[in-house]
Amino acid sequence: MAFVRTTPPRPVDVTAVFPELAPLARPAMRLHPHPGAPSIRDSSVGGPLLWPAEEPWPHCEEAHVDTGFRRPVAQERLDRRRLARQHHDPHGPAFTPGEEAAKERIAAKDRELLDAGSPLPADRPVPMLPVAQLYLRDIPLLRPPGQADLLQVLWCPYEHEPDYKPATALFWRSAAEVVDVLVTPPEPYEADYPGYVPEPCLLAPEAITEYPNSLDLSPELRLAVQDWSRWQAADVGVDSSYAEYPEDFYRDYLGEAPGWKVGGWPPWGRTDPYRRHCTVCEAQMMPLLTIASFEWDGGEGSCWAPSEDQAAASATHYAGQSPAQPTRVEVGSTDNMQLYVCPKSPNHPHTDLIQ
Repeated sequence: MAFVRTTPPRPVDVTAVFPELAPLARPAMRLHPHPGAPSIRDSSVGGPLLWPAEEPWPHCEEAHVDTGFRRPVAQERLDRRRLARQHHDPHGPAFTPGEEAAKERIAAKDRELLDAGSPLPADRPVPMLPVAQLYLRDIPLLRPPGQADLLQVLWCPYEHEPDYKPATALFWRSAAEVVDVLVTPPEPYEADYPGYVPEPCLLAPEAITEYPNSLDLSPELRLAVQDWSRWQAADVGVDSSYAEYPEDFYRDYLGEAPGWKVGGWPPWGRTDPYRRHCTVCEAQMMPLLTIASFEWDGGEGSCWAPSEDQAAASATHYAGQSPAQPTRVEVGSTDNMQLYVCPKSPNHPHTDLIQ
């Protein structure tokens, strides 16, 4: 049975209250990642990539900030599996034989690096980690160049100056042209933070319509959204507790959707909006992908939890089992990373931003 996730209807038709917002509607696709075992033929977060065997795997050669929190990627994955197992079987062994073997392999690698006396792995070219693989058949909102029908996103799991975030890389390709697949791609030894190691997830893409973050509204429209009398005149039943700050109702319930998504409007918050321009043609860049720390927030933000996850959204979760964070990704201070591309040519360099 297909995994389906559906965004609940918004509590108010915002264009009935503010017809001025109608021209600002944008299509978006919420990706709704969920834990699974994706293959190279699946759209996924953190899954294996359909990567040509003859094409070099991307490495990051930039300087890396030493955060002091680095730990082996294999150790992070082992800990996650072990915690999940113990969550479902609290009376099971501390380590299974397979986990013991994995622990010994990690220790042996540590000893090998120590005995070699060579520079730390972060001081060498670092293999990048898969972040997302998106097939056009699943995400028709993508606008690939030429005959490409597949987008692959990777990042370096170390922080980089001046913005202290992972460095990202985008690759467009035609899936049909990949004949021989790279079976065992290289992996980075360490990651700066656990949140830079995406958990493999399958996707349940959903097409939605979005309206701008309140910070993206024009001054006139923002004043209108702040006018409680406009909400009252529309008689849409907005809770009177929002009378003093009606803009909060718009922000929490009606603006841009949270979570991993393609297209739509950017989720501003850390800074005020500012336009990104292509370094080649100076066109204003458009949001391509939002890499989110959480699919929804608590409180009012949980109104964005899919209808199928509403009960789980209010439940207590342990061992990182929360459905609001299936990918285990955390960027910034539980923020979002936005990837932008040039609307004139996806082959122009992309840019990214933490918000």
